[in-house]
Amino acid sequence: VMKEQPSPRVYGTHLHYDFIPKSIIQSKTKVLMLVLFRNPKDTAVSYFHFNNNNPLLPSFASWDEFFQRFMTGQVCWGSYFDHALVWEKYIDDENVLIITYEQLKENLVDGIKQIAEFFNVNLSKEHIASTVKSTSFQSMMENSQNTHGSLGNAFFRKGTFNKTDIRKLACLGIVGDWKNLFTEDQSKEMDVKFEECLAGTKLGALLKYDVYCKT
Repeated sequence: VMKEQPSPRVYGTHLHYDFIPKSIIQSKTKVLMLVLFRNPKDTAVSYFHFNNNNPLLPSFASWDEFFQRFMTGQVCWGSYFDHALVWEKYIDDENVLIITYEQLKENLVDGIKQIAEFFNVNLSKEHIASTVKSTSFQSMMENSQNTHGSLGNAFFRKGTFNKTDIRKLACLGIVGDWKNLFTEDQSKEMDVKFEECLAGTKLGALLKYDVYCKT
């Protein structure tokens, strides 16, 4: 199916690196991979809300239950930290660009320029402005039904599409939302886990954990 699509082809996935088809990784044609990470605390909170408001995924009775599952990797798509450690191995590959959600929130224009340069795409000021507008969190919420197609109907309870459902599913889209759910003990547990897994790594530095995940 992929070969039948016109080039250049763009695909999105949540797959762990090890589960990406080898035919893609070993392709003679260089495959460019843009990888987006979010700090683990906000990822956990966003994922909790996403699970509980998405009828296609298992729901959880409480945040505490979900947190323990998240920390042990017993969630769909597996452990955040295993995922991060695998991509850390490839962070310097010329065909891999790892960027963070927080970077884009800090300066979306610079992030768009960095991504465009990676894909060797020249953007005019007008294209950049248009991209900034269309990729804002508000714009993506308002256009989710169009961008998700038929899958959007499942996300929003088989067609009962309204802005309240979008907000529940998408959560807040802000940096630091973890402070609304994490207990002090949970925050410390995550701090220890991050230190064990990602402290001293290039990806760990890119995530700016001390800036975004410490109270």
